[in-house]
Amino acid sequence: MVSSLVYRLVRGLFGLLTVLVRSDLSKDVELLVLRQENQVLRRQLGGQPRWGHADRLWLAALSRLIRRRRWADVFPVTPATILRWHRTLVARKWTFTDRQRPGRPCTRRPVKVLIVRMARENPTWGHRRIQGELARLEYPIAASTVWEILHTAGIDPAPRRGPTWRQFLAAQAHAIIACDFLVVETVLLKRLCVLVFIEHGTRKLHLAGVTAHPNRAWTAQQARNLVMDLSDRIAGLRFVIHDRDPLFTSAFREG
Repeated sequence: MVSSLVYRLVRGLFGLLTVLVRSDLSKDVELLVLRQENQVLRRQLGGQPRWGHADRLWLAALSRLIRRRRWADVFPVTPATILRWHRTLVARKWTFTDRQRPGRPCTRRPVKVLIVRMARENPTWGHRRIQGELARLEYPIAASTVWEILHTAGIDPAPRRGPTWRQFLAAQAHAIIACDFLVVETVLLKRLCVLVFIEHGTRKLHLAGVTAHPNRAWTAQQARNLVMDLSDRIAGLRFVIHDRDPLFTSAFREG
């Protein structure tokens, strides 16, 4: 497979060099002949042609040499098709089949009954409080499992004791800034991590940095850089929202 692909690419490159050294008239005539042949084949085939991996790679490489306004007359596929090929290639690479493991064991029925009983007898307890009480009784169980059991039983896993999350965000929007990592795949399937910040009050997006190998020190430095860029505006931001990624350390939150 790999050797065949390399052979086709090398053969295509030599063909391209041959075309470059030829005269303009000869190339124009050949292009007209190939264009007419392409139209005849399209009429005869009717359906969509099937492109192999080597064909797709070669067409993607040649697409950079043709202007977009000439694609409809010369190129057999559209730019959207090449982007779809790239998305399919990325999806095949990041299947994470090597990380697939058996799931966690099922929770025993007596433990489920105990969780539901504790929630009904203590209406103000949330799923995390119940998890802590179960740990004291030597029942190791994840908080997410307790949440699922209560939700299935029709019990609110997190009883409301104050404003909702939506109400909090609406009331404190001007003082909130959120951050997260985005993942971008390059043409060569190299993964890049992009750290972004967004101010909830103004919806202003800040691009903090891009790196292929983020670490805690790099993430904390990007936060310091953002503080310097915001200058006096940083005083009005009181809350930082992020997920539980280990890259967001205490040094990152302190900025």
